[in-house]
Amino acid sequence: MLLRLPTSVAEAQECLAEGAVPVGGATLVWATWQRDGFPGLAMSLRELPEANVLGPQTVGGAVILCRIDARVPDVLRLAAATVGTGAVRRTATVGGNIAGSTLRCLLPAALVLDARATVLEADGVREAGLAEVVAKRPVLIGLRWRTPTASAYRKLPGEAGGAPPLVVASALHAGPGGPHRVRVAVRDGYEVLSGTAPGDAGAGEALEALRGTALGELPTAAWDVVRPQVVGLLERRGTG
Repeated sequence: MLLRLPTSVAEAQECLAEGAVPVGGATLVWATWQRDGFPGLAMSLRELPEANVLGPQTVGGAVILCRIDARVPDVLRLAAATVGTGAVRRTATVGGNIAGSTLRCLLPAALVLDARATVLEADGVREAGLAEVVAKRPVLIGLRWRTPTASAYRKLPGEAGGAPPLVVASALHAGPGGPHRVRVAVRDGYEVLSGTAPGDAGAGEALEALRGTALGELPTAAWDVVRPQVVGLLERRGTG
């Protein structure tokens, strides 16, 4: 297998045009390749500057999870810190987790940040929504978002060999000159549901509004985690 390491977007486009298979950190594809055979040409974005940025409002798709620190909102930092083992986090990338994984541990955090994706295609770079990234699995150059007022994350313990553990992510956003909004995303099994509610009223009203979204389908056990998280965010309103 020939591995290409493009250092510019133009080079990365050429690799895609030549049929290169994106590998990310290779934590998800290596076992499959060992079983089914390795591709002739692969591509990693680990040398592409645009895919390695890390800051308060952006993270590159080639950033390995152990690099994600207090520069990003709490919800994303905590999500990255709970993915797999330390060895996995030293190899797995943001792009591989969101665009290549069935677990998508970072997706709830990205959803509540209302993140937009920059994706690479053979004919150029463009912006895409997270729903498209999940459905089409393009090459993810990076994510960009607006800094929330506050955010929170919780991942419940899981059983070895069992279903993926419940994940609840939330963020409180203040619009420019407008009202606050609460965004919540929950991974229940392999499904990720999300909803948005007004954040300037009381917690009771916000939770009632969230029950009117797709989150209303969640079981009671999930709401037992959502409820205190939303209450905690609204208590921090105006202090962030």
